[in-house]
Amino acid sequence: MPDSKTRVLFLCIGNSCRSQMAEGFAHCYGQDVMIAASAGLWPALIVQPDTIHTMDEKNIDIRAQFPKSLEHISRNTTFDLIVNMSGHELPEDIATPSRDWDVDDPIGEDEETYAAVRDKIENLVMGLILELRRARKLG
Repeated sequence: MPDSKTRVLFLCIGNSCRSQMAEGFAHCYGQDVMIAASAGLWPALIVQPDTIHTMDEKNIDIRAQFPKSLEHISRNTTFDLIVNMSGHELPEDIATPSRDWDVDDPIGEDEETYAAVRDKIENLVMGLILELRRARKLG
């Protein structure tokens, strides 16, 4: 059986905080079961410095990541799952299975809020990784 990984797109508003954190955790912990990417509905110009700093505290370097639009990222890649953290409905033309994660946007908030959001995202990503590992084992 071929070694197939689930292609997961983490989506938020600006692709500057939440989805970047999720992509970082997925790359760090879940490369055995997923190929992760991130995008934003309305991408920012940069990954927020507080996002980078907060991930550094977990020894995960996301400095090579940058904000991308949904259109840009999906132009050359198809995904098996979209994880939507934007709080907005996905565009109607998206047929990819999706799930919503209710995660507050930390932009403009203090360090403690960033850390709480980061930790919540880490738990959610780990849950998804474990789910994919179980599915692979059963499949």
